[in-house]
Amino acid sequence: MKTIGSIDEAIAAAGTELGVSQWFEVEQERISQFADVTLDHQWIHVDTERAKTESPYGTTIAHGFLTLSLIPGLSKDNYRVDNAKMGLNYGLNKVRFLAPVKAGSRVRVRSEMAEADKIGDDTVNLLVRHTVEIDGSEKPAAVVEMISRWIF
Repeated sequence: MKTIGSIDEAIAAAGTELGVSQWFEVEQERISQFADVTLDHQWIHVDTERAKTESPYGTTIAHGFLTLSLIPGLSKDNYRVDNAKMGLNYGLNKVRFLAPVKAGSRVRVRSEMAEADKIGDDTVNLLVRHTVEIDGSEKPAAVVEMISRWIF
């Protein structure tokens, strides 16, 4: 796990891998709960019987946004920012969903500090590229560029 304790350390980390998280199983129960929270009950996510016969994947798959929402929690294995007064989600530059996450699959997140931009004397934006890997798959589930703003 990489620890970033200052703006200078963030800038020095640009272009480096920050870490790889533990594997995390995406179970059908979590997919169904996500469907309830987001009101997205499309059958490819929640109808296990229909998915067995009609889905090209032979099972239900996680919502892309569920996959995306796992990144903040899983990436805590990869890096942390110390000594900051606060951190904010500043947005996303690019999100690509490249392979489905089938119910019961295990995923993990690989994080790379793509850029660190000093915004002011006490503020830095971190652009971290997260790759959501699926156990046993050559293709990742997603590649995401997330921006966080840290005030020291």
